Amino acid sequence: MSHHIIGPVVQRLRNIAVRDPGSTRARAWRGGLRRKTVNLALQGGGAHGAFTWGALDALIDDGRLDFEGVSGSSAGAMNAVVMAQGWAVGGRDGARAALEGFWAAIGQLVPTAWAAQGSGEDMRLSPAGRVLASWTTQFAPAQLNPMALNVLRGVLLKTVDFERLRRDCPFKLFIGTTQANTGRLRVFREHELTVEVLLASACLPRIHHPVEIDGQPYWDGGYSANPAVFPLFYECESPDVLLVLLNPLVREGTPQTSTEIRERIAELGFHAHFMREMQMFSRAMAFAGPSFAQRGPLERKLRTMRFHMIEPGQCASMQRPETRLLTHMPYLRLLHDQGRSHAGAWLAQHARAVGVHSSIDMERCFG
Repeated sequence: MSHHIIGPVVQRLRNIAVRDPGSTRARAWRGGLRRKTVNLALQGGGAHGAFTWGALDALIDDGRLDFEGVSGSSAGAMNAVVMAQGWAVGGRDGARAALEGFWAAIGQLVPTAWAAQGSGEDMRLSPAGRVLASWTTQFAPAQLNPMALNVLRGVLLKTVDFERLRRDCPFKLFIGTTQANTGRLRVFREHELTVEVLLASACLPRIHHPVEIDGQPYWDGGYSANPAVFPLFYECESPDVLLVLLNPLVREGTPQTSTEIRERIAELGFHAHFMREMQMFSRAMAFAGPSFAQRGPLERKLRTMRFHMIEPGQCASMQRPETRLLTHMPYLRLLHDQGRSHAGAWLAQHARAVGVHSSIDMERCFG
């Protein structure tokens, strides 16, 4: 990220820490709290990814947690890479500043008149925005966007130094993409990062042309993993995984109208692989032998796994699927504040569980 964007934000965050030396973060910096290491699994969901921005902002600011591996698809991948970029440049302050700068840039991509109507949690797509969204169901990207333009490319190139992250990344990164011709998940690591990898992870085929990497076309990683959790198990040492979700585990009410049914089917398509993977973890952890003498390396690791979760629940602002396209800064800021609030509540209730035990009931949530 360019210095003129990140510098003032970093300075403002440092000033806040100086003014509030008794805060949790300040005490953590002075060594008053022992830091624990977790892995992050960040779900994708378009503009709803601003909720994850807020959650990360709170987790980083709190100062009690370090991060080893970060897995993400789509908006989750964007948050993961931007956080890594900021951390590489300026540590925790840099990570918070990079995320704020990235989402501020996203919030300026679409003119307000074409984006939103309403206010607060009642914000929704404007009539013009709905017309544009409806076109994606009637025309192919080659018709709507023959030049294959993608405004995200410019934002990412201004925000992320891909060469630097490939050389020296502060975290293990796992970026999920879907091979369009096979449906297979491909997880890219930090040493493979390019702007094409990130664009592929967020490539919605009704809006964008496929992103070609090594001669293969790729679509959004959410179709095959949203996000992939298994790399955090196999490739990371920390047994603690914090899930940051954008889709609630339970939706209130059953879809009735054709629109509601269509939207719910689309959501399930992006959620099914994650739910199946978490069900596998739940059953495998329960199946691992209780006797130490009967456990092999895989069973021993499964028995030590600990899962934690931040999810939006029934946030009214995230109930409408159409708002995943709502890149309107007041709406993104609202989601940021809600994500920060939810993460703050999780920290207050469950931070002490990290390194000790899971803070969710795996059988109840995913069994």
